[in-house]
Amino acid sequence: MAVDTHVDTIVRGGKVVTSSQVIDAAVAITGEKIAAIGPEHLLPPADRYIDAKGKFVLPGLIDSHVHLDGHDDYALGARAAAHAGLTTLVPFGNYALEGDETLEQAVRRIQDEVGTAALVDFGFHFILQNRPSILASLPQAMELGVKSFKMFMTYKKRPGRMCDDDYICEAMDMVAKGGGVLQLHCESGNIIEYLENKLMAEGHTHPTDFPTACPDWAEEEAINRAIKMGAATGCPTYVVHLSTQLGLERIKQAQATGQKIWTETCPQYLLLSDAEMAKFGPLAKIGPPLRPEDGPDRNALWSGLRQGQISLVGSDHSPHPEELKKPGWDNIFVDSTGASVPFGSPGIETVAPLMYSEGVVKRGFPIWWLARVMSENPARIFGLYPRKGVIQAGSDADLLILDPGADRVVTAKDHHSNAGYTLFEGWKVSGRPWMTLLRGQVLLNQGQLEQKPGYGKFLACEGPTTPLGGPVD
Repeated sequence: MAVDTHVDTIVRGGKVVTSSQVIDAAVAITGEKIAAIGPEHLLPPADRYIDAKGKFVLPGLIDSHVHLDGHDDYALGARAAAHAGLTTLVPFGNYALEGDETLEQAVRRIQDEVGTAALVDFGFHFILQNRPSILASLPQAMELGVKSFKMFMTYKKRPGRMCDDDYICEAMDMVAKGGGVLQLHCESGNIIEYLENKLMAEGHTHPTDFPTACPDWAEEEAINRAIKMGAATGCPTYVVHLSTQLGLERIKQAQATGQKIWTETCPQYLLLSDAEMAKFGPLAKIGPPLRPEDGPDRNALWSGLRQGQISLVGSDHSPHPEELKKPGWDNIFVDSTGASVPFGSPGIETVAPLMYSEGVVKRGFPIWWLARVMSENPARIFGLYPRKGVIQAGSDADLLILDPGADRVVTAKDHHSNAGYTLFEGWKVSGRPWMTLLRGQVLLNQGQLEQKPGYGKFLACEGPTTPLGGPVD
């Protein structure tokens, strides 16, 4: 199976993990690309050999749900991701377009920002504010390689965030015609606004009251509308951070009809519960909220992952300074000025170890499931496949060499984000990123970064490819 007379690098001795199997093979790399996969004795000689004996060799991991326009910027977020064993991020572009800036201008500006700051490769989604004039430049943004957009069906107290259904349908129609995918934060904003105001009027403003304002049926109702709007416009639709059994059932029904409706979930919804509100208070205020400790949701989400109805796992990394969160101890909904107490928590440095430890080690998911939900499916849905997300000839030489025997304890003291805390403080996890390669070059080597800011590249994305599904058992 020799392909060249000579290659730059061979990774040998490890278990190569694809999205469907584990094989004993070596990976040959020339330049930025994978040249071949196969038995080492059939590969050409290399300038450099990397011994991965006793380790898993996975495609580079992708976190496709990341917010880096606030407390963590692109440089810091990329550094945190690189230390966590990730090689590609697909964060959300600006929440508020600056002045009269068009989407096209914003894409070009962010390309420049990433080009000087990033350690890992970047694709981008863009958030569409509740300002229909934004749509005028959407086709030009799509031509520049942004094919994924996000809209909110909730957050009435946050200016410009919540979008009306007719505006969502108009955006869906344009995104579909441009060959893209529309993401939706599915919670019924008018219902939540009513419940929040009612709780505040009654004096129920402690952090433990927060989940009451965002019931599971509010997510289900919004998901049902999202499905119907996607069907009416023919737009591939992606439900972000799924948190409920009720919502999953709606998605399963739509998927069974062949509709292009996909979804993700996050470690916090798989592993945590509303009990964290008493412990962490406003630090655990996320949207959707953490669900009841004794409810059906966590088991349902794990089942959805096992059956392949939930396509991927993202972190929803959205850190905020503790000082901005602290007013939530007095009123979890709004601060003294009436502004919404910030939503979000950090996650970029915990998503991969938690999914390996809790999914593969603890619950018996195959290791190739991790390659599916954190490599190939993110690449497929967000237009990076087959450049990213797979170990195959011609793809970018992005690899995670995972040491499965390295146990450790999660602590924010070891993290690189500005957040300063993690909701998973003290959790025991297995596995450690021993080494990563990004486009053929070593990025992380036993905890040390070997590349500098600016090595990461902006990735122009194509349209979505149907993600892999079906049971993983």
